[in-house]
Amino acid sequence: MRRISMLCAAASLAVTAFVAASPAEASYHLIRWQDSGFCQIWDEAVPTTPWPAGYHRASETVPTFLDALVLKDNALKSGHCSW
Repeated sequence: MRRISMLCAAASLAVTAFVAASPAEASYHLIRWQDSGFCQIWDEAVPTTPWPAGYHRASETVPTFLDALVLKDNALKSGHCSW
């Protein structure tokens, strides 16, 4: 019984290490609300759509949140988005 417990513990550690080592595949883009012009970063991993529906996609997909933050900063500076 002790060997089975040790085997299960070793297997769970191996699975945990594998999951922690695999990179997360997150992607982000900007959405712009049509009534206010406010832009926000949207995580594509969220299984729902933004609510209410008065928005449109304002940028291409980027791999990291920091890349999306740079896109938002550029959109604010160029006047495509508002605070």
